[in-house]
Amino acid sequence: MPDLPEREAREDSPSAETDAERRRRRAQFLRDLAEARELRDRVQPRRAKTARLRHAMRMRTFRW
Repeated sequence: MPDLPEREAREDSPSAETDAERRRRRAQFLRDLAEARELRDRVQPRRAKTARLRHAMRMRTFRW
């Protein structure tokens, strides 16, 4: 439980999280998400191909 002091500090001031910290956490989340997608595509190539084709069809039929 080494993260207790941080949690207590956040409870004291709800706006303690800066924009930079939020962007850093979001960037990390998006990197993890991309990594998970790549792993899923390697493990399930047929599903990945179907998803690619479906996305391409959606993009072709999309009106600007």
